[in-house]
Amino acid sequence: MKLSDVQKRLQAPFPAHLVGWKPQSFTKDRSRALLLAYVDARAVQDRLDAICPDAWSFEIEVIPGTATPTVKGRLTVLGVTREDIGEAGEGEYGTLKAASSDALKRCAVQFGIGRYLYDLPKQWVDWNDARREPAVTPELPEWARPDHERSPGGAHIVQAMEQLKYELPEDLELQREVYKHLKAALGSIHPTSQGGQGRAA
Repeated sequence: MKLSDVQKRLQAPFPAHLVGWKPQSFTKDRSRALLLAYVDARAVQDRLDAICPDAWSFEIEVIPGTATPTVKGRLTVLGVTREDIGEAGEGEYGTLKAASSDALKRCAVQFGIGRYLYDLPKQWVDWNDARREPAVTPELPEWARPDHERSPGGAHIVQAMEQLKYELPEDLELQREVYKHLKAALGSIHPTSQGGQGRAA
């Protein structure tokens, strides 16, 4: 397997629930914030594990003499290496672990992982300063979602199916009822996939 063989899978959008939003700046009264989209380092690791579990590695080298913890990261995927600098935030976020996570994410972007997030428009939103979070979480545009989340109701159905893995009723009749509703819902999303194929998913 070569890097070019998996490039599209590396670059694919993350599920919306894995995309977080962090403030880049605030209005003077901190009632509004300019938000940037991001994924955390664990999501990056999961993506690499899913695509090439035995063919990636990450190393760091601490850079001494900096005001906040800073490292040089080196990510190797399928024999190809990319390097970048990672910096920790301030205060409670100013740790070597935070710098390492930052370096991993920056290196991963060079492989296309999460790069699309840089193309998202920055958004000013109402900010709840007491809770340190946006009053309303921004919605991702269609193009920044995985294929299964681009149709109306798609994300909801995927989430419901994940839940069913753990809560599938034992009663056979109830299972059939659940299947019938899922099949109908999936059919409403992809009506052209019904007909001769007869596959719900």
